[in-house]
Amino acid sequence: MVLSTNQNPKIINPIEQPPEVTQELSENIILTTVDDIYNWARLSSLWPLLYGTACCFIEFAALIGSRFDFDRFGLVPRSSPRQADLLITAGTVTMKYGPTLVRLYEQMPEPKYVIAMGACTITGGMFSMDSPTAVRGVDKLIPVDIYIPGCPPRPEAIIDAVIKLRKKISNESLQERGKLLQAHRYYSVRHNMKVVEPILNGQYIQAYDRQTPPKELTEAIGMPLPPALQAAQKEEVTRG
Repeated sequence: MVLSTNQNPKIINPIEQPPEVTQELSENIILTTVDDIYNWARLSSLWPLLYGTACCFIEFAALIGSRFDFDRFGLVPRSSPRQADLLITAGTVTMKYGPTLVRLYEQMPEPKYVIAMGACTITGGMFSMDSPTAVRGVDKLIPVDIYIPGCPPRPEAIIDAVIKLRKKISNESLQERGKLLQAHRYYSVRHNMKVVEPILNGQYIQAYDRQTPPKELTEAIGMPLPPALQAAQKEEVTRG
């Protein structure tokens, strides 16, 4: 810095006179990092996908109402997976529906997060013992960030899971995001089940005893004889 007050210019070292931070300056300038402001923007605008397969979605639908008002967290439900970054798996997932769930997850843009809601989604729940089609944990299909136990969990539990997810997002870093890969992605157990012929094939309905009841039964209850039974009696009479 050069001062021209005298004839001889004098160079002043800026280190000798550091700038003072006034109250007006401190109230108008915020110092932060790119990671913090980027994470703050993402955790304040989580858009969940309108997704549900069973009774847990009733609790999730109650969360959208005015009583719990999850809009205060910046959660805006979206009907398209391409506009959502949060997937709450509310309800039982079967093996037939597994590929559809993976497709919805793949259509969501990065970064994306998954909350497993309910016992049926986490371990299979009440269907884990004798159901041949229920998936024993949705984390066999897609990576899960937060688990919500319960059958079904209340809306307050979903709010608690969203708060925990927001804390997780706030600790992320742009440099480390490319190094964090999901190791258990697309993992599933093959269910080698033996195919057997169906026992109830509908042929028993066409049996003769069901279409034409016995003669003694029709006479005992006083019901009219069906045409097939009358024809059979005529044949017996004619034969002698």
